[in-house]
Amino acid sequence: MEFRFENLLGAPYRGGNAVITKNTQLISPVGNRVSVTDLSKNHSVTLPLETSTNICRLASSPDGTFLLAVDEQNRCLFINLPRRVVLHRITFKDKVGALKFSPNGKFIAVGIGKLVEIWRSPGFRRAVLPFERVRTFANSDDKVVSLEWSLDSDYLLVGSRDLAARLFCVRKLKGVLNKPFLFLGHRDSVVGCFFGVDKMTNKVNRAFTIARDGYIFSWGYTEKDVKMDESEDGHSEPPSPVTPDRADEVMVENGGGVGTELKKRKEYDGKGLESDEEGDDDDEEYMHRGKWVLLRKDGCNQASAKVTACDYHQGLDMVVVGFSNGVFGLYQMPDFICIHLLSISRQKLTTAVFNERGNWLTFGCAKLGQLLVWDWRTETYILKQQGHYFDVNCVTYSPDSQLLATGADDNKVKVWNVMSGTCFITFTEHTNAVTALHFMADNHSLLSASLDGTVRAWDFKRYKNYKTYTTPTPRQFVSLTADPSGDVVCAGTLDSFEIFVWSKKTGQIKDILSGHEAPVHGLMFSPLTQLLASSSWDYTVRLWDVFASKGTVETFRHNHDVLTVAFRPDGKQLASSTLDGQINFWDTIEGVLMYTIEGRRDIAGGRVMTDRRSAANSSSGKCFTTLCYSADGGYILAAGTSRYICMYDIADQVLLRRFQISHNLSLDGVLDFLHSKKMTEAGPIDLIDDDNSDEEGGIDKQSRGNLGYDLPGSRPNRGRPIIRTKSLSIAPTGRSFAAATTEGVLIFSIDDTFIFDPTDLDIDVTPEAVEAAIEEDEVSRALALSMRLNEDSLIKKCIFAVAPADIKAVAISVRQKYLERLMEALVDLLENCPHLEFILHWCQEICKAHGSSIQRNYRTLLPALRSLQKAITRAHQDLADMCSSNEYTLRYLCSVPNNH
Repeated sequence: MEFRFENLLGAPYRGGNAVITKNTQLISPVGNRVSVTDLSKNHSVTLPLETSTNICRLASSPDGTFLLAVDEQNRCLFINLPRRVVLHRITFKDKVGALKFSPNGKFIAVGIGKLVEIWRSPGFRRAVLPFERVRTFANSDDKVVSLEWSLDSDYLLVGSRDLAARLFCVRKLKGVLNKPFLFLGHRDSVVGCFFGVDKMTNKVNRAFTIARDGYIFSWGYTEKDVKMDESEDGHSEPPSPVTPDRADEVMVENGGGVGTELKKRKEYDGKGLESDEEGDDDDEEYMHRGKWVLLRKDGCNQASAKVTACDYHQGLDMVVVGFSNGVFGLYQMPDFICIHLLSISRQKLTTAVFNERGNWLTFGCAKLGQLLVWDWRTETYILKQQGHYFDVNCVTYSPDSQLLATGADDNKVKVWNVMSGTCFITFTEHTNAVTALHFMADNHSLLSASLDGTVRAWDFKRYKNYKTYTTPTPRQFVSLTADPSGDVVCAGTLDSFEIFVWSKKTGQIKDILSGHEAPVHGLMFSPLTQLLASSSWDYTVRLWDVFASKGTVETFRHNHDVLTVAFRPDGKQLASSTLDGQINFWDTIEGVLMYTIEGRRDIAGGRVMTDRRSAANSSSGKCFTTLCYSADGGYILAAGTSRYICMYDIADQVLLRRFQISHNLSLDGVLDFLHSKKMTEAGPIDLIDDDNSDEEGGIDKQSRGNLGYDLPGSRPNRGRPIIRTKSLSIAPTGRSFAAATTEGVLIFSIDDTFIFDPTDLDIDVTPEAVEAAIEEDEVSRALALSMRLNEDSLIKKCIFAVAPADIKAVAISVRQKYLERLMEALVDLLENCPHLEFILHWCQEICKAHGSSIQRNYRTLLPALRSLQKAITRAHQDLADMCSSNEYTLRYLCSVPNNH
């Protein structure tokens, strides 16, 4: 099965800066991946590419075509957003504090440590060395943290931690000592600097610098300036002394001055940036040589809170400022009028940005995983997403495969729309970690089990907890299931080793199943029979007849602790995973062991930083903690405390494929061999606390890595997340599966775009033969040939070539072995084709003509039938929503006479 990565749920934002392109396209970093959200369609997708570590900076080109992503190891990806591919890669020499494209898209300004480098944007050019550095400014005395280009891309405003902002002229000026202008007077780091523009002339006339202590400085510019290379008394300015390691960029074309000796070495630096006005240099005004005056200094009055994010919109002349206490302020400049001052989070805001029109504000809080888009005019949320604060423990698909539910250690249950990738329900009634989830067959209710001793039932229509199942004495539940008919609910405990059985309707305890001698971590009903299977650490899997009250029907004994259990969709086979890395398959009718898969070598994980042994010699993590059958029962997915998800063929007991859930080196357990250069006498260098306590002013760093750091019982690796998969769930359609991992919920779907898989190929079965049959009006033969060729575009072409009156006859002529492929084509057309009635007519005739055959071969056709049901249900919902929102318009149109 050719599965590929499709989306990442459960983590809309993890740190770094967010970017908005094309006014409604929100781009945010999620760990080492990039998430793109269409705010107008409320649709989110994660790009199928990864950086080596967590992304810390993003920048997009003005037209939204290219994206720069820089990670914590200073490695940069140059991405084509529409194509979702990496075009170029480059590694910078120091930490990147700021990153921005020029307004004309030709250059990229990068703040690398104390330096500001200007690079030529690669674009679509084919080159061996696509990145070309054209200028370097080394005037800052501390790390550069903010950048801003002028509209003409000639000037650059730079803010740094040395309490100053500098105005640079990016062009190469001939015969000029090109010194930057300094904006001084700040008492803290300059976290934001922006140009103000005169709306009449569209020229820069103001500048704003925002200090970390909450003060906004407004600077005014006048074109009256000192002569470019002379002082007011007419004498030439004496050359300033320079040092080899810190010299101002002096670009002098002809003899004399300090720049002569540096001319040859830096001759290439000005390539493409030369001044074109050779004869007009004396008449041109230069902002960095002009007169800047401090107009006013305003404070935000947020007491001890620090500014952590800010942005400026030139068209509206507004500034948005985010603070470390979760408050943001929106101010009208230059008069500093406060429009909004609201608290939207409990932790510091790590990104704040305007969209192009300026009506939407985007905020991100890395510690809580919040991503908010707020319309400040209407005071409403456009987008409000928050991921789970801790790792996701369990994940499950709804019966129609359209919804996905997740439960985590933050006591929350979230329900996600798989198609849009967004969360639309969050239930917070649990008071302890959520350990298990189960969708009911009606598709509108969900069960959740928690360590708080309750099992709760949730209603999606009324958005409430409509029933709670409890025990006489408090118990901690770690497993959950319900029978296919929905009459009883069962939950396994961690402390008393019992299985409680409730009536779903009344909520009363019907039975308590005892017999296990260890925690019951696996629980599942047979899909077609009334048998309940339970697995425990007491080396056994037990089958129970809950309705007959017979107790244990069968006991399957193992050699090690049983970690989880799963039924095949037809209920005739049972899979169990043990602590020694084996997967055992049992015949539930005969009660005998059918197959055994040895998976220790397949699931073997990487080496954690605190491990004393190598990955090959370590015994930890070499077992499967979650299992999931495919929709047809032909293969099984297995995962555990490892970076791999294994797919096995059950009949042949062979490994089909191994999925690596992440290549993020910021997680522990990704590498098999640790870097020897990072080992010191005091242990791994990454575990040594060498952070500057004054760097963030007492505010925690914007990462999830230190959530449990310095707490009693915390992990010794400074809280670095260990890569693992806690839960797996395959969609009932069989077209995708979800994995609850350390990074979030990964969605993998079948990629059949480039697969050529003919079912019955012959020398006469060609695309030309299909075309000829269509031209001869032999649509039945054309459809049969396209099915044998298994070419998706040809099958759809043949479907549309059939006249509506002939659909019934053609549907009857379809052979049974091609039914599944035809249904898959109809599902795709239902989701992407506007001819709804025509496709529904096809579905109706197929079901009428082959109803008995479908019933006999339900197991083979079940994934295709569920996909068809999902597509029809979605089309019905969309049509119903459209009709209900336009009810009165439709009534009016129906009442208008035809002659009007």
